[in-house]
Amino acid sequence: MKIFIDTANIEMIREINSWGILDGVTTNPSLIAKEKTDLRTCVKKISEIVDGPISAEAISLDADGMIKEGRELAKIHKNINVKLPMCIEALKATKVLASENIDVNMTLIFSPHQALLAAKAGARFVSPFVGRLDDIGQVGSELVMQIVTIFRNYRIDTEVIAASIRHPIHALEAAMMGADIATIPYDILKKMVSHPKTDEGIKLFLADYEKSKKS
Repeated sequence: MKIFIDTANIEMIREINSWGILDGVTTNPSLIAKEKTDLRTCVKKISEIVDGPISAEAISLDADGMIKEGRELAKIHKNINVKLPMCIEALKATKVLASENIDVNMTLIFSPHQALLAAKAGARFVSPFVGRLDDIGQVGSELVMQIVTIFRNYRIDTEVIAASIRHPIHALEAAMMGADIATIPYDILKKMVSHPKTDEGIKLFLADYEKSKKS
């Protein structure tokens, strides 16, 4: 499973990239606004750090606007994919952008039907939102499993990005369900590294080493 980071914070991206585990980046307007920057500047900086897919979201709600924004975003860097919210207008835009070899990440996916339609329209990625479904009493990981199963049944090349990851268990379930990618916030990635038994073991090894020096 590929690992993306879900942030627009350049320092966080730079740090996680230094670990040697980062395959791409997803952003959205909220994340970019949080960093008090603009979309173009942000994704250009990210492209200088990460050699992998970078999602940049269009804000238009009509197909013509999405297509225009998508074309402009794609000019920034070869790794940019255009993030569109699942709706009829986005399907129309995806058909056009995909025909021009511009990758689309269809986001805000909450049902397998939406994912199938997005893939049929030509999306390279679909992003089911795991955590937000959990919030309303559904099991978000089951949606990932359903989409992965459908895509495998029909040999659909569209990649599944498990999104809205709220804790390490979501990342684990995404991997077990066969998601191609999980896009994970910085703090969750940090938690995935840690385990109390690992910390305990390191302390024990160091203590034993100090004892051996004194003997």
